[in-house]
Parts: sequence; C-alpha cells; structure tokens
Amino acid sequence: MSWFDWLPWRHPPPLIDDALWRDALAACPLAQRLPADKRQRLRLLAARFLQRKRFHPIEMELDGLQRLLIAMLACLPVLRLGFRTLRGWQGVVMYPGEFKVRHQHHHNDGTGVVTEADQVLKGEAWQIGPLVLSWAAVEQDLLHPWDGFNVVVHEIAHKLDMLDGPPDGVPPLPRGVSRRAWIDTFQRAYDRLVREVQRGNATPIDAYAATNPGEYFAVVSELHFSDPRRLEVAEPGVAALLRGYYGDSPVP
Repeated sequence: MSWFDWLPWRHPPPLIDDALWRDALAACPLAQRLPADKRQRLRLLAARFLQRKRFHPIEMELDGLQRLLIAMLACLPVLRLGFRTLRGWQGVVMYPGEFKVRHQHHHNDGTGVVTEADQVLKGEAWQIGPLVLSWAAVEQDLLHPWDGFNVVVHEIAHKLDMLDGPPDGVPPLPRGVSRRAWIDTFQRAYDRLVREVQRGNATPIDAYAATNPGEYFAVVSELHFSDPRRLEVAEPGVAALLRGYYGDSPVP
C-alpha cells in the first residue's frame, strides 16, 4: 500500500448518523424542501465535505450539528455540479460573529497609491484559501431561510466563480448552459441594477450586487435558493440561467 492510499478521501466518507441527520434536516428548511432523492444526494455530499474539509473555529467551539449544517449549506449549490467543483481549498474558518479584515485598495488613477482599510464581514472566500464564515450569520439564515440571503451560498458562489480565475461572475459552465447567453444576460442585468442604484432607486435585488459582476452572481445565487420568485420577477433571464446552472430551487 502506498502513502497515497492513506489519504482520507481515498476511502468512502463515514456515514452521517441517522439521528444527527434528522436534527440537521429539522434545522435546515432549504434541505427539507428538496425531493427525497436530492436529500439523499445532499447527505452523501455533506459526508464527503466533512471528510475533506477541515474546520478552524476561532474563539468558539463547533459541535457536530453545526459542522453538518455548514456542510449541507455548502453542498446545496453543487447538488447538480458535483463535489469536484468544491476543489482547490480545504478549510472552513468559523467566527462566532462578524469579523474584521484588512484589505488593500489599488487606486486606478495612475498614481500607484495603495491604501488599506478594515472591513467588517459576515463571510469571505479566497481564490486560494479557506471559506471564512460567521456562525451568527449562518444561524440567522437557518432561522429565516426565505428572505433572499444566505451567506454560505453566497461564498460558495464565489468559490465556484473562482474555479477559472479571479471572480468575474462567469463560473465554468456545465454542458447545456451557453457561455455567450450567460455573459450577455448577466451583463445587461448587472448594468440595469447599477443604473438603478446610482439613481438612488430601491431595487428588488440587493444593492450590494452592484459592487461588481462577481458580487452580482453571488447575490442572485442567494436569491435562487432562498427567494426565487423575487429573482424571477426582477430578472427572468438570469433566473432561467441559474436554474440551468444549479438545478431547480428548493422553493417550489
């Protein structure tokens, strides 16, 4: 036997305990709404997530139910795409609440000036690095699953977007989803939102989506899973493409 055979992912993941799975389903309405075959697939994907990803809680402890709930929410967007789309990163850093990060901003005015500023976040995804989450935000999403927000789905959307480079709102697309249609439809929708936000108008899609195309994709991904009717009314073309990408929303 080679050293490679000792790697944990070379073996089937341990089965999730039945009682723990029932508790997790009771706490996760998004998973409850799935058909039975998709719930079973989610259970298998979540077991693999728990096997492959390491949790790094900061100033808190995570019990088995919390870890499973995070795994379920992280795997929900890849039910159709497959676990391989979660490749390239191994860790989940978990804070009890919002966390502060310092980011550099490179000014595009020809001066070469770089400034630093602190941001308070609920989630963050790095192109090469861990998924970073606030448990308070995750818990809020579990309690209010249909309000259009889901921090885990948002950050997983970023991870999917970054499979082929920096986030630009165009992830690697599965067969049957036209790249040209995706780019054209999303660009027009993004431009419409930016114009409305700049005019100070209220928008059905959260104004944060106007930050850049990558954030637009992540925000509408949240809507696909937690308030698809709002997305369908606001941007039916985007909603249709996301159904082709992620599969049907768990909301009927």
